[in-house]
Amino acid sequence: MVEAYKRFLRNYTNFSGRSTRSDYWYVVLANLLIGFGIGFIGGLLGVVEIASTISMIYSLAVLIPGIAIFIRRMHDINKSGWWWFIALVPLIGGIILLVFMCTDSVNENNKYGARAI
Repeated sequence: MVEAYKRFLRNYTNFSGRSTRSDYWYVVLANLLIGFGIGFIGGLLGVVEIASTISMIYSLAVLIPGIAIFIRRMHDINKSGWWWFIALVPLIGGIILLVFMCTDSVNENNKYGARAI
């Protein structure tokens, strides 16, 4: 999980290429754990407002890399990053994207690059 998160931070604005399913989900898990950790520590210390601010800053800091890894994940299943906009369709869009994110990688090279390792 740590290596996946390091790759996530190294490819901060890389919207080309591919990312594996495990890389994507490890980053999602890490971001959830960091968010819960900030909230939990803030609640314990009684500084909920400060924790909320730190959480918001962290969320903004990982927004662009989060979009980038999403697009690379879409490339890994041989789909365009423009599929992101299907999320605007209520309910159905989110379900379709969840299915896409859980889909296994395309095993051969595709127009988006070599198979991610």
